[in-house]
Amino acid sequence: MARPFALAACAEMLWRDRPIAWRAARLKEMGFGVGLWNWPDWDLAALERTGATFTIMNGYLRGRLTDAEGCEMLLASARETAKVGKRLGVQRLNLHGTGLGDMGLPIPHIGSFAPGMEIRARDTLHRLCDLAEAEGVTFTLENLNPIDHPGCPFGSTAAVLGLVSAVNRPQLRINLDLYHTQIGEGDLIRWCEACLPWLGEVQVADNPGRCEPGTGEINYPAVARALAAIGYRGPVGLEAFASGDPETALEAFRAAFTP
Repeated sequence: MARPFALAACAEMLWRDRPIAWRAARLKEMGFGVGLWNWPDWDLAALERTGATFTIMNGYLRGRLTDAEGCEMLLASARETAKVGKRLGVQRLNLHGTGLGDMGLPIPHIGSFAPGMEIRARDTLHRLCDLAEAEGVTFTLENLNPIDHPGCPFGSTAAVLGLVSAVNRPQLRINLDLYHTQIGEGDLIRWCEACLPWLGEVQVADNPGRCEPGTGEINYPAVARALAAIGYRGPVGLEAFASGDPETALEAFRAAFTP
């Protein structure tokens, strides 16, 4: 019996010499949903014409959870992005604790955390949920790792789970990126179990290298069995580079998550 996961892949990390609409169309042909990062980089009309299912996209262009100025920037950016997401039919709009710049480095880099930051972050997320409810969209908050994204506030799996479970509204889910969890905390199956009530999407890549399952240390078939056993029925997205041919990488991903 096939596992109950809808599979998708980040178009921006595959066939990087091809136009984005070509990549989306090819993923659709192969039976995958399509993940995107920053919408201003792409021809939205061309993406619409592909008829692809867009599973996730960055839900903001600038801003942060931790201070008043950053909150207002984030809300304005998220409001603009929500309209684009609705145009493309994007299922989830993704957030981080702060904006990410070149090589994924946070803007700004925050080395220490004042006690009031968590209260501010919760308030910001509640306001984003109000926006999501009015616009009919869903946001996710993604965990990151401290090696690739040092100084990102609320970047750990534990911090993301703490915030999303505290807000506890259907407009905000967790985007559990198991590549980042492996680097930051490990113990992937227990984190899947802990996050399950708030999961909106699970993203995967192997470690080291951030390529497709089977290229590193993570036993993704075992993770897939565990996700099915605990009752997860949401999407699984490959947010990874291809170690070689992208289509071969996608088939390795499919094999890891489909018996």
